[in-house]
Amino acid sequence: MSYEQAFNLNGGNKPPQAVELEESVLGALMLDPNALNTAIELLHEEYFYKPEHQVIFRAIHKLFEQNQPVDMQTVANQLRQSGELEAAGGAYHLTELTSHVVSAAHIEYYSRVLSEKYIGRELIRISTETITKAYDETNDVVDLLDKTEGRLMDINDKNFKTDFHPIGDLVYAATEQINEASDRPDGLAGIPTGFTELDRITAGFHPGTLIILAARPAMGKTAFALTMARNMAIDFKRPVAFFSLEMTGVELAMRLISGEAQIPGDKLKKGELMPYERVQLEQRTQALNEAKIFIDDTPQLTIYELRAKCRRLKQHHDIQMVFIDYLQLMSAGADAMSRNGNREQEISTISRQLKALSKELGIPVLAMSQLSRAVETRGGNKKPMLSDLRESGAIEQDADLVMFIYRPEYYGIEDDNGPTAGMADIIIAKHRSGSVGEVRLRFVGKYARFENKEFVTNDQILNSTMPQNTGFDQAGAPTILVDSKINRQGDLPPVSPMPEDEPPF
Repeated sequence: MSYEQAFNLNGGNKPPQAVELEESVLGALMLDPNALNTAIELLHEEYFYKPEHQVIFRAIHKLFEQNQPVDMQTVANQLRQSGELEAAGGAYHLTELTSHVVSAAHIEYYSRVLSEKYIGRELIRISTETITKAYDETNDVVDLLDKTEGRLMDINDKNFKTDFHPIGDLVYAATEQINEASDRPDGLAGIPTGFTELDRITAGFHPGTLIILAARPAMGKTAFALTMARNMAIDFKRPVAFFSLEMTGVELAMRLISGEAQIPGDKLKKGELMPYERVQLEQRTQALNEAKIFIDDTPQLTIYELRAKCRRLKQHHDIQMVFIDYLQLMSAGADAMSRNGNREQEISTISRQLKALSKELGIPVLAMSQLSRAVETRGGNKKPMLSDLRESGAIEQDADLVMFIYRPEYYGIEDDNGPTAGMADIIIAKHRSGSVGEVRLRFVGKYARFENKEFVTNDQILNSTMPQNTGFDQAGAPTILVDSKINRQGDLPPVSPMPEDEPPF
């Protein structure tokens, strides 16, 4: 039974539809790549009431599947090739669709409305057929009930994700992950951060997890996240995306260059480089030039824009992790604000959406967050706690892993774990699938980077007063023996800094 027949039997009432929204959605799909990535998986051809709109959407979807650009010209060409341009209303109708678009910001909401209209039409059609057949006494009512129930379930399955998996399939997939981890020399099942002790506790960052990295201002959140992004992209060849809502892309690049070339950031900003530093800059940033780190510095980014951009990056570059700096600067969009009414509920919406994004793309998502001032006013060692997470307890609830950055040196505090000068503690306060604990790392402020505690830089080796051997591995090439205790600053005698105008080699 067609829609027209069903609605004629119901007094000729107008079927549920939103033709103007259909036009806006199709126009937005042809104008805005972000709208396309956001809505293409939410829409189905039958959601569109007008037959010509179904034809146009089918052409758009085909171009998207073939990874071809989607705009008015490419859609028109696709319709010509399939012989459906006239059925779609002609090229002029495509022009009309794009001219009617006011904004693509709410396309996800529009897609839900079209879905609801389609469900309404289907319910009326199936119910009308059922009523008509129920009046016919020759029909088996038990069989009719079974068929009607099945058709209603088909609507539900098509419009709502029901990702059920037999336990046998899940056990097999889990066993495969265990075997893969066993075969790796480092034993990591997730993405390595490059920090040995941190990876030992977390086994790397796992797909589908939401990670919160929180600290008070000036603790080094961005530096720590950038260092991890650098390690993943350069050392482990994993493409990553970094969304910065606070700093510009150039500022982030300057920090990465400072850490990679081991040249203080203030010298880079002023351009006051010695000849040997220019050589360092050129030689040590080659790997950074080739790294797959994608930086987006769009201010006032909404969660829906973020999801669209991440989907596109995943599709085109297969990103393995997303970093967001930072969560409190994000927006849930005007619609969410009007519905929720306050900032705390908006942050809750954002954290839930970030968790959903990590599961949808199958990658870890790390969002940085501010801590409340309670840390500063509290006595004792000032270590952050989960209750210090700012603005929303939903952040703690949604996160699979919560890490804090704590620098005792900042507060003038000494502890029993060794010297605190130049050190930072990464506190794992929540770990849904593992243990919690603390990892002490070296924080090199002048380079805006974090290092393993036992990491030895070229500068440390060259400035070391440790005894050198008198033999040579090669003619003219002295071998320097350095004890691992070089990282424990308290164990070494003070070293006079090298004059800045003298090259270290």
